[in-house]
Amino acid sequence: MAAIQTPDALLVKNYIAGDENALAVLINRHQSKIYGFIYSKMADRDVADDVFQDTFIKVIKTLKSNSYNEEGKFLPWVMRISHNLIVDHYRKNKKMPMLRETEEFSIFSILTDSSLNIEGRIITEAIEKDLQKIIQELPNDQKEVLMMRIYQDLSFNEIAEMTGVSINTALGRMRYALMNLRKLIEKNQIILTN
Repeated sequence: MAAIQTPDALLVKNYIAGDENALAVLINRHQSKIYGFIYSKMADRDVADDVFQDTFIKVIKTLKSNSYNEEGKFLPWVMRISHNLIVDHYRKNKKMPMLRETEEFSIFSILTDSSLNIEGRIITEAIEKDLQKIIQELPNDQKEVLMMRIYQDLSFNEIAEMTGVSINTALGRMRYALMNLRKLIEKNQIILTN
């Protein structure tokens, strides 16, 4: 008769209670899925091994410090940790010089590049998240123009009409929004990568 599998949540509980073996069971149960996920994003076995190890170091630290509260969703939680470590790895190791904007702020052209590979998409998602946060720090009138221009792809004519200001004012707000955004990006040390 096949042995009944101990649920992840119980193994986590047992490990926290001091059963070291419970963690080995969890790692064995999920390692191919977690390692496969990491390797698919790294394509370099040594780096994937490092990230896999770092993932479980973080898992152990979190479980040992009693700050795990994922309501039994162990695997998605571990996947999230590994995803964050992958993003950190790319940020640390693929630093590129700050991009200088062309006509429109070049970071937005990175975000709309549909030919990105997996690695590029991970970085892009991370940049997008950071960017959304700092856009919120802009004054409302600048934020409004920026969102309409970049995310809704409206012309300055349309923006001027919709916001009830002249085209020059709309253009000015966009210019200030981009200048402020650049300052915030430098202040927050967001690495823009392509």
